[in-house]
Amino acid sequence: MVKLNISAADMVAAARERIEEVSAADAIAMMDNPDVVIVDLRDVRERQRVGFIPGAFHCPRGMMEFWVDPESPYFKSIFGEDKKFVFHCASGWRSALAVATLNDMGFPAAHIREGFTGWVEQGGPVETYKTE
Repeated sequence: MVKLNISAADMVAAARERIEEVSAADAIAMMDNPDVVIVDLRDVRERQRVGFIPGAFHCPRGMMEFWVDPESPYFKSIFGEDKKFVFHCASGWRSALAVATLNDMGFPAAHIREGFTGWVEQGGPVETYKTE
């Protein structure tokens, strides 16, 4: 078995010490603010299975750095807007690491500390895909 130098939990804890965290309750209060973009990092299958935050921009975690970088051929113009970007995943682990990476790139961002799970627990609205 491989011996890791640092665990995933340790990496998340270190990221959380240096990034902006927004509580799920505060994120719910921000959702109608036109100057805030909530960004969903989860896989499309997670969104299909449990729903998503209405109006959230979907940015799969594997494309995030490329979509945010204006020099990338994959750049998405939404990330060039003068807005506050609040990222989330299911539980706040992936988004903590993602936002630490974005901050390292010079992109200001925050994340929902409790993730989508906390959003749901706090009574935030959830949209689901329409099925035929």
